[in-house]
Amino acid sequence: MAVISELRCTLCNHAYQPGEVKYFCPECGQVGTLDVLYDYKALRDHLDRDALTHNREPSMWRYRELLPVAPETPVPPLQVGYTPLLAAPRVAAALGLGQVWVKDDGQNPTASLKDRASTMVVARAIENNIRIVSTASTGNAAAALSGICASVPDMRAIIFVPVTAPEAKIAQLLVYGATVLLVEATYDTAFDLCYELSQSEGWYCRNTGINPFTTEGKKTVAYEIAEQLGWQVPDVVVVSVGDGSIIGGVHKGFWELHQLGWIERIPRLIGVQASGSSALVYAWENNLPAQAMQPRPAETIADSISAGLPRDRAKALRAVRQSGGALVAVEDDAILDAIPRLARASGVFAEPAAAAVYAGAQRAVQSKWIAPDERVVLLVTGNGLKDVRAAQRSVSGGIRVPPDAEIIRQLLDHG
Repeated sequence: MAVISELRCTLCNHAYQPGEVKYFCPECGQVGTLDVLYDYKALRDHLDRDALTHNREPSMWRYRELLPVAPETPVPPLQVGYTPLLAAPRVAAALGLGQVWVKDDGQNPTASLKDRASTMVVARAIENNIRIVSTASTGNAAAALSGICASVPDMRAIIFVPVTAPEAKIAQLLVYGATVLLVEATYDTAFDLCYELSQSEGWYCRNTGINPFTTEGKKTVAYEIAEQLGWQVPDVVVVSVGDGSIIGGVHKGFWELHQLGWIERIPRLIGVQASGSSALVYAWENNLPAQAMQPRPAETIADSISAGLPRDRAKALRAVRQSGGALVAVEDDAILDAIPRLARASGVFAEPAAAAVYAGAQRAVQSKWIAPDERVVLLVTGNGLKDVRAAQRSVSGGIRVPPDAEIIRQLLDHG
């Protein structure tokens, strides 16, 4: 087990001992998200990179020695992580790049990367004998928590979700048997309600930007990318961004591998937001610190990355700035167009928020944030079946034909 040495505030740098604080920095408030840190020298001295992963289970728990869960703690049984990293030469050609890979995290059990955070948080709940875990979500984190809790005996999920969330995502929560509270307000309001009630009722709150252990689950996607590329990391990883927790986790994962000496450098991170929900793009372009950010409009078809005031904004801005990356915004039309473009070039069907990385990569190439000769990974965070209505809007066609083989041949011969 990676023994926690301290919890450190991303803003004021104050260090807290394990158990001293539960969620965020008391001095900085909720914007002061915490880093879970370990004794990296001891880990470097005692862990062998290749031995660690040799013949290990194909899940995020293959890196258990780098995760904050005791060896004897049972973890949720669903197989989360170790998703495919697919070579995508047709995507590379379409984007004008030499090498592109697609990391398909839509193949997780509930079809999104958020399973990584939820399985980590539930494992922590098991370790601390907690039986109710709550979260606010636009859909994917809620589905992830609901599914993971359903796989663990006597574990209950209480979900706060905006009533405007896609029907397929709400149905997924109900199928898993979660207690689903459809909040007649925005995600940001649902987030605050969830935290308030978690505090008063004694639930364990999984909320992004509140619970620092969500990052510890999400960082494993960076471990996998590095391992799957033979520990030769790409030049750039493109990540869709809402609350900022995923890009913060990706950065943490690569940063830790660099601390261990397992990789030579940290890739540049390109964060992609929808133009209608681009608070972090605004902050990055105007060189604002996280604590100076104010709520901004949040209206986009890409519900999974819709956030008026991103809750993990400190980690997201740090990830981009420290890696030498960038934040770009793309219009909803470009996101919709990216759904079939990505699918037809790679075979990966992505929901709008996940397909945004294709549109974002296009923008980054045009803006010269990505050079033509660079090696690029597109991190696809959620499956397209999460939002079939958006997929239907992104395509048209289909040929109505009579039940006559000869007529069909003629139509096909004429294109």
